[in-house]
Amino acid sequence: MLRKHRRAAWGASIAAGVALTGAAVPTTAGAAAVGAAEAAPRTARAAPPTPTRAFTTAPIAWRACGDDGKAKCGSLRLPIDWAHPDGATFELAIARRKAKGPDARVGTLVFGPGGPGDSGVQRVTKLKDGIDRFSERLQRRFDIVSFDPRGIGASHPVTCSAALLRDSPSPVITSRKEFAATLDYNKRLRDDCRRRTGPLYDHADTLSTVRDVDAIRAALGESKLTFHGSSYGTLLGEMYAETFPKRIRAMVLESVDDHSLRTARPFLESELVAAQDSFDQFVAWCGRTTSCALHGKDVRAIWRGLRARAARGDLPDLDHPGSVLPEFGLVLKAYKAFYGPDWAGLASELVALDASKPATPTAPATPATPAAGPSAPKDPEPTGTDNFTAQFCSDWGLQVRGYKEYAGLMRRMKKIAPDMTQARPVVAVTKCLGWPQPVRNPQHRLKVHGSAPILLSNARHDPATPYAWARNVARQLGRTGTLLTYEGSGHGSYNRGPCMRDTIDEYLISLKVPARGTTCPAT
Repeated sequence: MLRKHRRAAWGASIAAGVALTGAAVPTTAGAAAVGAAEAAPRTARAAPPTPTRAFTTAPIAWRACGDDGKAKCGSLRLPIDWAHPDGATFELAIARRKAKGPDARVGTLVFGPGGPGDSGVQRVTKLKDGIDRFSERLQRRFDIVSFDPRGIGASHPVTCSAALLRDSPSPVITSRKEFAATLDYNKRLRDDCRRRTGPLYDHADTLSTVRDVDAIRAALGESKLTFHGSSYGTLLGEMYAETFPKRIRAMVLESVDDHSLRTARPFLESELVAAQDSFDQFVAWCGRTTSCALHGKDVRAIWRGLRARAARGDLPDLDHPGSVLPEFGLVLKAYKAFYGPDWAGLASELVALDASKPATPTAPATPATPAAGPSAPKDPEPTGTDNFTAQFCSDWGLQVRGYKEYAGLMRRMKKIAPDMTQARPVVAVTKCLGWPQPVRNPQHRLKVHGSAPILLSNARHDPATPYAWARNVARQLGRTGTLLTYEGSGHGSYNRGPCMRDTIDEYLISLKVPARGTTCPAT
């Protein structure tokens, strides 16, 4: 019974963890042609999909939507494979809020959602934790537009067997047998999702989404793109800048992805260094803050004790009575808290877990036997969506050649991040084990030629997109890129006080780039 509960807990934990001057926009945009790139990027990677002809989008049929009914929703019918625009298509969901100050309107700001897995449509349609991400100043000066990337949300989502998704094995692999089982599971999941999703499953990479964004730009009647990408959305912005550098008016890359990390080792090392740094920041805060529930206690010792209990299988999941919290799930709680950061909430939760009694999981309920009677049509097999694997594993070739290499990586990660060894990036590598190589959009150094200035922003203590990544991408951009630093903690930097927000707003509105080396204090 414990094994069943632990498997269910793994599945729940993984699901929680892994699910960047225009013309005025008419109410209904006219037809727009989307052409090929201005020039093939000079990079050591496969060329982007080049359409055999210009693809013409139909006008967007807008309809009222959103929490307040003041947003507009629509869709664009786009090619699944941009190299073959006459082939199969899909509907890309899109949403817009018109500028609140039409007389002061600058143009359209396109937001690239993160994840992968985040909904850009909800970012525009929702009032709380949605459009409020953007300052009133930006909402007055720009139409705000975003979309659900292909394979996500309302844009032909990647669909898979719900039972198979729930049966996800532990991302923490401790033996050759478990490694082989993970490879087998990943293949079964890929095959199932591909069968249910159709050809888009193999065209969910960010390079294909670059073409989608340019189709949005054209359909909205904008001669140049004003773009703000967050987290995984920064990869989209970076690759748009490579593919269409001269079509950029302004671009903000917030919480920056570095796509030049070619193998699993530097990817995991840099990610877990950042995760451990965030844990260290939390411990230091508790040490100096009397309101911390762990103030005056040995935080690391308590943490080690909780991890040991979770590894033994006797740490209760306080959010799901009767279930145990696996070690990965415990680490994930801390990792997610560092995004805020919500240090006070994490400290209180750790105190409650430390005081908890050993878990005594209950047996899962036995399904009732249906009563005899006239046979009814069987319900179709339940399905779920996978908003992560098809996108991420098409963008990152993080090969691990067998259990021996995997075990060596994990030993290395324990030295680098003794408190956060099982942080979320390990899941990313595990879920992509066995993915066919080469991936559609392999890692490479960023090469941008002829773009308008690009503004990068990053927190110095970001748990998910390390500050080192932002610095490295800024170096790759050279004179084109300027890095704005938030001297604090958390994932995301735009809304970290007036210094960050106003500096980014000023750039987007007036194209004023801050001086190199500009920093904003922690708030």
